[in-house]
Amino acid sequence: MSTPLSERERQVLEAVIDAYVQTAEPAASRTIAKRLGLGLSPATIRNTMSDLEEKGYLYHPHTSAGRIPTDIAYRVYVDSLMHPSAITRTQADQIREELSGERSAVINCCTGPPRCWASSPGSWASPSGRRSRTRCWSGSS
Repeated sequence: MSTPLSERERQVLEAVIDAYVQTAEPAASRTIAKRLGLGLSPATIRNTMSDLEEKGYLYHPHTSAGRIPTDIAYRVYVDSLMHPSAITRTQADQIREELSGERSAVINCCTGPPRCWASSPGSWASPSGRRSRTRCWSGSS
């Protein structure tokens, strides 16, 4: 089990993860201090980031770099820090419809020749390997 986090550590960890996800660059204390807007100095943020590093939530790729979240940090983020927005019933219905269509597409793809050749001439061999044919696929086998 991971070490419990103080409120400040939770805020800093969330800001580091958000910054890293957006930029793919190690998060620096000054950037986090500006992002949080809580009136904390970069030195205070740096100390908190150091504490998070000792607890295994962040790591330092090299001395002058900012911090990068660890797998443990992402788990904490997903389990308790992430704030997913609610979706409307209409959006949920659209998602279900799209996923249903995707499932059908996967089934169709797996039961016939590769669909990546769709709408362009392609050549494929029958399972016995004796015949080869070229055909412009129209979406049905």
